[in-house]
Amino acid sequence: MHKTTLEQWYLLDAVVREGSFALAAEKNNRSQSSLSYQLGLLQQRLGMTLLRQEGRRAVLSAEGHQLLAQVRPLLEGFSALEARANALQRGERSRIDLMVDAIMPKPLLFDVLHAFQQRYLHVRIWLSEIVRSETADRLAEQQADLWVVAQYGDEQIAGESLLSVDFIAVAHRDHPLHSEPAPLSTAALARWPCITILDRQQQQQTELNGEQAESWSFTTLSAAIEAVQHQLGYGWLPELNIAPLLESGELRPLPLLQGRRRSTSLMLRINEERLPGNGAISALADLFIERVAQAK
Repeated sequence: MHKTTLEQWYLLDAVVREGSFALAAEKNNRSQSSLSYQLGLLQQRLGMTLLRQEGRRAVLSAEGHQLLAQVRPLLEGFSALEARANALQRGERSRIDLMVDAIMPKPLLFDVLHAFQQRYLHVRIWLSEIVRSETADRLAEQQADLWVVAQYGDEQIAGESLLSVDFIAVAHRDHPLHSEPAPLSTAALARWPCITILDRQQQQQTELNGEQAESWSFTTLSAAIEAVQHQLGYGWLPELNIAPLLESGELRPLPLLQGRRRSTSLMLRINEERLPGNGAISALADLFIERVAQAK
């Protein structure tokens, strides 16, 4: 049998966060005497002082700091458990399948996911990254709750335009292309592989079409960036993803006559079939829109 209860630790945490017994009691719909009794019992059973008064504020003792720091993850975990149980009782799913194009700026993506985590502790995110050439097939499969995908081909994606991703033609600073007279001609570019990003099916198709001589393809954005870093060729890469490499001078823009920059629209699409009874999906979509607007 445990000497202390989860409720007692929760009340201790509330007193510390609020700074006083009165505020903690009010926030938790308790009388101050009831709260004081529970904390007194907690300290008595542990045989140590966890709280002391400094003026009007209740502050932790050194022992209190150590023990509360250890117990807070348990409190958060229990709160998440109860939130998940409530969501399941309401018929909500406890996970969201999110599919994102690899060119989505990672700081923005993780900012959205962190904000979502703070609001929906009971919902897990299953994130899948795809490349642009996979867009049509992944949308057709309908295996995600939410997509952030690049516009691909002539058919317009049904959804909301989220942001435009700029691509810039670059090569390593020591690549021979930077020694060519500017502006670079098509003939100069043709002597070197163009680094592209394709899924496996697209790679096989380009091989059948005899296009391998003009380009080297990789199935991940990170591999494509590293290929350019290692002077395997040049390529159009997402400017935000390579910003540190541009700033350091490791990668340099190519002085093309035309076509130095390209852009691709990222579209936000919700799987409407999974939307009823799953407000968290709409909340995640709203967060993408909100954070993109703030970043502009």
